[in-house]
Amino acid sequence: MILYNFETILKDYGLLISLIGNLLLLTSIVIFWLKSKKERQKLSKITSFYDDAVRIINSARYGDLSKKIVNNNFPEAEVLTESLNRLLETFHDRESMVHEYQSELSKQNKILETTINSLSDGLIITDSDGKILRATDNVLKWFCVDKNSLKGKRLTDYIILNNKRPLAIWDNNDAVLCNDKDSNFTVSSVALRVEKKPHYIVILKNVTDQRELENLKEDFVATLTHDLKVPIIAEANMVELFLNESFGKISEKQKLALQNMQTSNKELLELVQTVLETYKIGKLSLFKENIMLKAFLNEIILEMSPISQKTKNNIELVLERDIRVYADKFQLTRVIKNLIQNAILYGTPKTPITITIGEVPKYITIKIKDRGEGISPKEVEKIFNKYYSATKKFKKIGTGLGLYLAFQIIKAHGGELSVESTIGEYTEFCIKIPA
Repeated sequence: MILYNFETILKDYGLLISLIGNLLLLTSIVIFWLKSKKERQKLSKITSFYDDAVRIINSARYGDLSKKIVNNNFPEAEVLTESLNRLLETFHDRESMVHEYQSELSKQNKILETTINSLSDGLIITDSDGKILRATDNVLKWFCVDKNSLKGKRLTDYIILNNKRPLAIWDNNDAVLCNDKDSNFTVSSVALRVEKKPHYIVILKNVTDQRELENLKEDFVATLTHDLKVPIIAEANMVELFLNESFGKISEKQKLALQNMQTSNKELLELVQTVLETYKIGKLSLFKENIMLKAFLNEIILEMSPISQKTKNNIELVLERDIRVYADKFQLTRVIKNLIQNAILYGTPKTPITITIGEVPKYITIKIKDRGEGISPKEVEKIFNKYYSATKKFKKIGTGLGLYLAFQIIKAHGGELSVESTIGEYTEFCIKIPA
């Protein structure tokens, strides 16, 4: 009985333990379920926040920066939400600034393009191989093409240079258009360093009208001077006949008047010839020969003596030995006579005019020196310019072509013409001709 009760107790105790265990398990399941539900709710909030953030960021990625992330159910991500929204605001501000910059840049680009297109010259941008990348409206008009068909073509497909030179050293080279052989253009290039390879800006200038005008002007001057020479020469011949008493005896006073007329006539003829030679200087042809300077210069001095005697300037020739020079005798005579005449005109009367012959490395030198008022440094800089004349300063007649012509003649010989002067003391011109 007792054993039975003990077994019964044990059995009941086992049931109790089992019941408690089941109860604890059930409690654990309930607790876990409750906890899982809370976590699921929390996970749902995280997922909702994440989806909202991804959606806003994707919108920003495609350009919509006006939206913000709204976080009402996930306070733990408040800092992240605020940071992302500030980032979006910053991007929005930067986008506004970029739009303003782009608008201003577009406006400036339009102004620049309009300005460039308004230029009379044409501008072309090419790569290092001479392929056209861009051109102004003038170029499109001259080439008779549109913008799209021009891009990628070589510049040499449209222009022909008179002298074949690399693109990098084009400098006012003469050229014509392939589609208009009667045109006249000049081309120059400026290198641009873009990335590793150079690009070039090519400046194309239409000088057709200018060249036609120059030709007309030269033809006019040549015709005018030629027509002027005819009556001058006729007058010179007539004066010569009077001086030779071909029409009868003349008195000393008449002879003196005719000689003065002859001198003036000769100066007028030389003036007309100087004007003519100035316009022919670009086409100057030299006929060089060996010239012994002593006899050559003595002949010029003898010819210029009647003029120098009027101002009592004695022309002196200084040389250590006779020197030979290879030059155009006619043109060199013209230069030296012009320099001597200037020395007489601007030098002080009754003072010597010195012609000195010398040698420097690679050159023969001929120096003409007067003792006069001199030339200021400012005038020295422009004395060889076309039409510049110091005669205005001294109230004398002159064209301003003599020294310009002399400079061009010596330059054509491959030499140099320079001047040194000290105010109130002297002026010395130096001719240098290759030895």
